[in-house]
Amino acid sequence: MAVRFDDISINTLVGNGSFVKGDMKVNGFIRIDGDIDGNLETDGAVILSERARIRGNITAKSAIIGGIVFGDISAADGVKLLSSSAVIGNIMTRHVQMEERVVFHGHCISISDEPAYAAEAERFLQAKAIRDKAILS
Repeated sequence: MAVRFDDISINTLVGNGSFVKGDMKVNGFIRIDGDIDGNLETDGAVILSERARIRGNITAKSAIIGGIVFGDISAADGVKLLSSSAVIGNIMTRHVQMEERVVFHGHCISISDEPAYAAEAERFLQAKAIRDKAILS
């Protein structure tokens, strides 16, 4: 499986040494070289470099992760975890690829059939919401 990008032009860049606190919602392709403390949502692709760190959930069309993610990743088209990556959270995608030496702690839903993927992702999110609410109560 290869994660493909239809548009390779980067629309948004969070540079090395930058820190963003709060949720981000962007259009198109985003590259992260800095730190984000909040959720990231885009209708395009995400590249997280090996120096980048995110404490929050990522929602994108596809994602290549080289840094640290402490949160869930939802990228329907595909997720690729590079050898330098660490993900503490859940992954939901139709295609997943992990290189050697990846640190991954969480659940992974990877179903290539789109209707089955959508149904299973919805079921997982409902169960997670109930579990999270029970823990907070």
